[in-house]
Amino acid sequence: MDINKLKLFVALAESKHFNRAAEQSHVSASKLTRVIQQLEQALGTQLFERDNRSVALTKKGKEFLDHSRELIQQWEMMYQAMQASTEGLTGSISIYCSVTASYSFLYEILRDFRGEHPGIEITLHTGDPAAAIERVTAGFEDVVIAAQPDKLPSSLAFKSITESPLIFIAPIEFVSEGVSAQPDSSWKKIPFILSERGIARERLNNWFSQLEFSPTIYAQVAGHEAIVSMVSLGFGMGLVPEIVLENSPLAKQVQIFPFQPDLQAYDVGICVQKKRLKNPLVNAFWEQV
Repeated sequence: MDINKLKLFVALAESKHFNRAAEQSHVSASKLTRVIQQLEQALGTQLFERDNRSVALTKKGKEFLDHSRELIQQWEMMYQAMQASTEGLTGSISIYCSVTASYSFLYEILRDFRGEHPGIEITLHTGDPAAAIERVTAGFEDVVIAAQPDKLPSSLAFKSITESPLIFIAPIEFVSEGVSAQPDSSWKKIPFILSERGIARERLNNWFSQLEFSPTIYAQVAGHEAIVSMVSLGFGMGLVPEIVLENSPLAKQVQIFPFQPDLQAYDVGICVQKKRLKNPLVNAFWEQV
């Protein structure tokens, strides 16, 4: 099987858009179409349901996607192992993290890593940290920087970098007079801006539940940086890891709330699939941290 064809198939399966997948893969849309048709003919089954607007994997297509990712990973590990024995590590790895992580501690990691392995290319994606574990589990990324979940999937390996408390922040003009130290009726007038999902939201939900308190939620957003922005504009109170506030350009536009929740701190680190540690490039990055 042609590995390049498999890579094109995976690109289309992930983007669900012919033109976008073709652009990302540096091929024409017509070539991508031909490759998919060739794969379907060779396999004797339809891999995609497609119309003028959308592309979706069939049941067989989903099965073939898992198989394709596995074959690509095996081929890359074999190729990189052979290259490492002759001319040093070459190739590329993909990393996913939040914006805060990218400029707080990833900078030093990448600087040292590039010094040790100049032949390795880095593809960096940033976004909501709540999606990190899902992305590495699904094989979209080689390495992610994420908070360790309460139950780490057995297929993943995690290495801690730092811990960061989860803290309440409020608008700079917020006055806490008359607000009790624990959630009660005095907290009902406080609008909350919370993460849509993720570890911080789960821990806060559990804390509120234990106290039998239902907060007034003004907005739910993706990414902790967006929470700091909305709090700085006076829309309400938010919960963020302390490291996000420390690295935010809006840190002076908010205040730390006088009363803080008793929540387990964020344990931030790098996470990879255990089987991907057999890949010399991924293992080199893992060992660098």
